[in-house]
Amino acid sequence: MNNFDEELIKKYLPEEKWEDSFKKLESGYPVQYIIGNVDFYNSIININEHVLIPRFETEYLVDYLIKILKDYNFESPNILDIGTGSGCISIALKKNLDSFIKAIDINSEAISVAKSNAKLNNVNIDFENIRIEEFVSNEKFDVIVSNPPYIAYDEIVDEKTKYEPQNALYADDNGLYFYKLIIEKSKLLLKGRGIIAFEIGSTQAIDITSYAKSIYPNAKIIVKKDLNNFDRYIFIINE
Repeated sequence: MNNFDEELIKKYLPEEKWEDSFKKLESGYPVQYIIGNVDFYNSIININEHVLIPRFETEYLVDYLIKILKDYNFESPNILDIGTGSGCISIALKKNLDSFIKAIDINSEAISVAKSNAKLNNVNIDFENIRIEEFVSNEKFDVIVSNPPYIAYDEIVDEKTKYEPQNALYADDNGLYFYKLIIEKSKLLLKGRGIIAFEIGSTQAIDITSYAKSIYPNAKIIVKKDLNNFDRYIFIINE
């Protein structure tokens, strides 16, 4: 437990809840779940244990994507958000772009959270509870964006992640399963000129780039780093 987390609890929760909240903190329970919301890209996002805690790294995924869409003159894009969780990415994009957004997630409880967050933030997003493996669409998209499960099962992680939904964290094929699946399915879902935007694990850029090139040999691929100078974002731009 640290002083910053204690101050957050004192700021956002009534005094009668402080003692129990401090006990949860001491056990390693995330302060974000205790408070029940986070600020993500200037939006309030309510969260619970059915959704991942939105992290500041993902704000940069949104920020970079908005800039790339403007640089490549994508106006009023149709966007597909795969594994939307709390809805934070879709909501941030919708509030900053003239866009249509479809957001999907395998977890029905996550979809409920995302829908309530969209309502809270006064945005209209089309949510669907479905596995990406089963998702089909008659409409094609300008953008596919995803922060999918990407942790390998043998990877050492922060102890606090045990409180988050595990199927939103871990993936087969050393964490690469969903990247390969999404890139492959994008051939059916993405317009001829389109963008795939991923948040990635810090060691996965080479493998994902290689796979993307096998599907889109002429695409421009941009890898961006996070504030700790780790590879964290990939943008596959097919023109």
